[in-house]
Amino acid sequence: MRNPAKVRVAVLFGGRSAEHEISLLSARFVVEALDRDRFEPVLIGIDKAGRWLLQDEALLLGAARDPRLARLNEAMPEIALAAHPGPAGEATLTAPGGARSPIDVVFPVLHGPTGEDGCVQGLLELAGVPYVGSGVLGSAVGMDKDVMKRLLREAEIPIVPHVTLRRAAWDRDRGACLEQIAALSPAGRGFGPIFVKPANLGSSVGVRRVTARAELEAAVEHAFEFDLKIVCEQGIEGVREIECAVLGDDDPIASAPGEIVVGHADGFYSYAAKYIDADGATIRIPADLSPAEANAVQLLALRTFRALEASGMARVDLFLAPDRSLHVNEINTIPGFTAISMYPKLWEASGIPPRELVGRLIALALERGARKARLRTSA
Repeated sequence: MRNPAKVRVAVLFGGRSAEHEISLLSARFVVEALDRDRFEPVLIGIDKAGRWLLQDEALLLGAARDPRLARLNEAMPEIALAAHPGPAGEATLTAPGGARSPIDVVFPVLHGPTGEDGCVQGLLELAGVPYVGSGVLGSAVGMDKDVMKRLLREAEIPIVPHVTLRRAAWDRDRGACLEQIAALSPAGRGFGPIFVKPANLGSSVGVRRVTARAELEAAVEHAFEFDLKIVCEQGIEGVREIECAVLGDDDPIASAPGEIVVGHADGFYSYAAKYIDADGATIRIPADLSPAEANAVQLLALRTFRALEASGMARVDLFLAPDRSLHVNEINTIPGFTAISMYPKLWEASGIPPRELVGRLIALALERGARKARLRTSA
């Protein structure tokens, strides 16, 4: 029986992407942080076939924190979200047998394609249900590293030199493509580093750091296993990886910056360094920056958030070069919420603990949903 005094929050996780397992770990953190005096969670896992399945809270909270062991319970019943609002504007879930239950807001904790790229956000718009995070446009451009960088360049936000490559061009003339990518290597310093990435993934899935010309072709082939479009970026020797969290809609705020210090053999903040190797990286919050540098990071993060039409939440990743210049690497519109993730850690260090953070994100979603509901639908 639903408690009418509580906001019913559908936590949506899993998904049809290579970041499926990380999503499960993020959902666990969000569910643990929910204030049960205010919120009633409904757990919905999306399996890799795209089925929406009710999930058991005890199983999720008791699951291993190693992504290699994270699993949905695929024996649970399927559930569906009504494709349009009900007579009173309510959003409803339909269970087997036709039983219907209302939900007030959705908290998507989905990473990667079909979850973070505007697909699910479009479905939630059709259903008329408020949801946490960026809308369709902000989610789409935030996921696509190629389009993201074009918009950042248009906004005169500093980025590193890069090239975009599509699978069709690679299949047609890989020699010409390799020459184009190799040109990113600065002259006079040997080869690389060059980072080769799928355009539409996160969590460093499919990413390789190339420091020799002989490694480049294999890195490109590896990235194309995950996406039909890849981005190759010029690396900066001696760079520091700085991250800043953003919270809000029309008047967002930025957290204190943090820094990732990588100690993993991969030489960058790879999937293994993030989630497998307990000693793969060290987090420093706040980052060791001068007040002026910290302020510059925050301003760049806020400019990036606005330029890319983000809302609700985002983590902006930046590079600090040895010459002290800053470059925006990318935005994450559904940042990680795992036990080691920077987004909640940055806000906790900035005075907003996890329970308050999750509550604020839900409040932002409900406020934005209420504003949109007042818009006219007739001329």
